[in-house]
Amino acid sequence: MRRDTRLLWIRTATPGPDYVGVFESLHPFVIQVAHSASEALARLEAEPADVVLAEFPLAAWQPSELLEAIQHANPRVPVLIRHPEGTVADAVRLTKLGAYHFMSGPLDGHELTTHLETAAEKHHLRKSAYAAQAPDTERWKHFLIGESRPIRDVEHLIGLAGPKRSTVLISGETGTGKEVVARALHQASPRANLPMVAVNCSALPENLLEAELFGHVRGAFTGAMQQRTGRFEQAHNGTLFLDEIGELPLELQAKLLRVLQEREFQRVGSSETIRVDVRIIAASNVDLREKVNQSAFREDLFYRLNVVPIEMSPLRDRVSDIPLLAHHFLETICRQEDTPVKRVSREALDRLCAYSWPGNIRQLQNAVEMAVVLSGTRMDLCPADFPLAPSTGRKALAAVPSAGIIPEGGLDFDLAVGNFQRTLIEQAIQKSGGNKTLAADMLRMKRTTLLAKLRNIENHANVVSIKSA
Repeated sequence: MRRDTRLLWIRTATPGPDYVGVFESLHPFVIQVAHSASEALARLEAEPADVVLAEFPLAAWQPSELLEAIQHANPRVPVLIRHPEGTVADAVRLTKLGAYHFMSGPLDGHELTTHLETAAEKHHLRKSAYAAQAPDTERWKHFLIGESRPIRDVEHLIGLAGPKRSTVLISGETGTGKEVVARALHQASPRANLPMVAVNCSALPENLLEAELFGHVRGAFTGAMQQRTGRFEQAHNGTLFLDEIGELPLELQAKLLRVLQEREFQRVGSSETIRVDVRIIAASNVDLREKVNQSAFREDLFYRLNVVPIEMSPLRDRVSDIPLLAHHFLETICRQEDTPVKRVSREALDRLCAYSWPGNIRQLQNAVEMAVVLSGTRMDLCPADFPLAPSTGRKALAAVPSAGIIPEGGLDFDLAVGNFQRTLIEQAIQKSGGNKTLAADMLRMKRTTLLAKLRNIENHANVVSIKSA
């Protein structure tokens, strides 16, 4: 079984002594515990699990109701339901409704573990088969690696906008996969069998960029020894991807705006008008609205480009996708090197998930490639194979919440420090998807220390509630 398999465990009761062996047998799983049905459904919306274990009784929920809600949130995840007082009739009814398995009576740790591992393995196989057998109209989904809510939202937008000819503006930090999304949009369109032509608007000086986009005739300028076909013509009936559109000079912005409006242009040095049918996809790693406010980007061009906006989240906001991306890059790199596919240890994955990735997906890919090189003939990648540089700069500083300022009337120091500490812990747990080991790593403390601090926070909250009552 894969070491990064995610188990969502829904339970309200505290596990008894009969669970001691169960915890040991579940060590390959990344376990997330939800103490209510609503918390579990929220987790599934944020980051899908590989298998769900729901233990009843759960307040205000019947097994069939929760099963239906889980299937609505994630139709393909296997759900194992355990109810000590369940009957054979319950088992028959729930399995007919789509439950993977139903268990009743006293806990059998070995049986529970076996069913969970089998369900998770079948889930992985179904996902692989689904990807391999996806119809031609959905081949574009192969470009998107991840199951987090942000990537699912992007997938939804591509499914809606891909078949249209509407202009799309993709925004996001460098390395978040904007060009990959552009290629997915192209593959999702009726133009998929025609060219997608990419232009980096910051890679060429202004005098050459115009000729690059629109082409030129012989003698149009010094060095123009022969006629050249521009990118717009090359992309006729296909897709033109304009990367780093925010770096386009103002004079060229006006010419691009006219092309988008009229679908025609003239080569540099020519009076002949050329009409094209091109689908435009633009991308920017800077805030174009801010550039508009600074008069560095035309407002009319911004609205012409921003017909369908797609925002790419940074990798630090997609922590649940990091294991999937790491495995994808590992398989790809090992195939390219013609070597057996290596494995990433759980400790190494925890290290990758705890890192903030200022360079986003591109940096993760480079880190995996470096780990393959550093590991030599070893098949297992360990944390030492990923010598990640400390995150520095504004992004890293922004992740630390402000403690505020001392008011005129003073403050309770212990209370303020306690609130600040609680905020840090809550943010770490939320960012880690409820994984306390990962949250502790983020805060550079031992897991036992984090658990002790959580107990202190809970005890303090109980004391406050008793006093207020």
